[in-house]
Amino acid sequence: MASQGQDLINSLTKDDFALTDEGQPQSIISFGHGDEQLNLILLLDISGSMQSHIDLIAKTARQALGHLRPGDRVAIMVFAKTTAVHQDFSDNLAETARQIGSAVRDHDVGVTTQINAAVVDAAHYMQGHADSMGRRAILILTDNLSTSFQLTDGQVIRELNKSDTVFNAIVTGRAIRPNPPGPSMFPNRDFTPANVFHLAEETGGEWVKAEHADASFNDMIQRIRSRYMLVYRAPEAVAKGTFRHIAVSLTAAAKRRYPFAELRARSGYYVE
Repeated sequence: MASQGQDLINSLTKDDFALTDEGQPQSIISFGHGDEQLNLILLLDISGSMQSHIDLIAKTARQALGHLRPGDRVAIMVFAKTTAVHQDFSDNLAETARQIGSAVRDHDVGVTTQINAAVVDAAHYMQGHADSMGRRAILILTDNLSTSFQLTDGQVIRELNKSDTVFNAIVTGRAIRPNPPGPSMFPNRDFTPANVFHLAEETGGEWVKAEHADASFNDMIQRIRSRYMLVYRAPEAVAKGTFRHIAVSLTAAAKRRYPFAELRARSGYYVE
């Protein structure tokens, strides 16, 4: 995704990007911007504090999902202590919009909130049920109030990368970004605070602190749909399971046109 300030940059071409794999320049063999299919999981925190925010996005969900295109598929998962699939992947976007409003009342997923575990479950669901073609993204709606037990951000990011998924977050309420765990606040390293901000940044996604969840939902769906897709031929003879680091940047000419542009891209991939 490319942006300058809060505005999306929608006019870039293949020749505006430079891409490396483990520091080695790569030739972009395919380029897309909005044409490729999208597999999207809406991951909704339905703990008690989130009810009003879900009601808000439900009222405008049809408009927000209108940014998607024919063939895009959306699934709905809900979570608190555990997770549940409310709707399997579907390209019936009007029905998906209707389903958001009933997501809270249809599931008993406990009273505490386990964000990291929910994100891992969503990544595994993506891996097992998304179409093999197209992009993959998760959009979580949460207040980020959670503590994880023996499930670090690093482990969650690994599962997101293994499923080729970009993670995005709408954070409501106080929207506090926690400090890194330390002995003063979290002396037991088995317990760590949730940090969806970090998960988004490390997988090339975006986060927003939302005063109005409905407006943020509409904006985030549009931004997820507007991302660029760059394809290159991965190096051969690399051991299966190896993590390869990639870097995406603008060319010198593109930087001159957009000197304040920010790029958000995945940091790498696992060799299959």
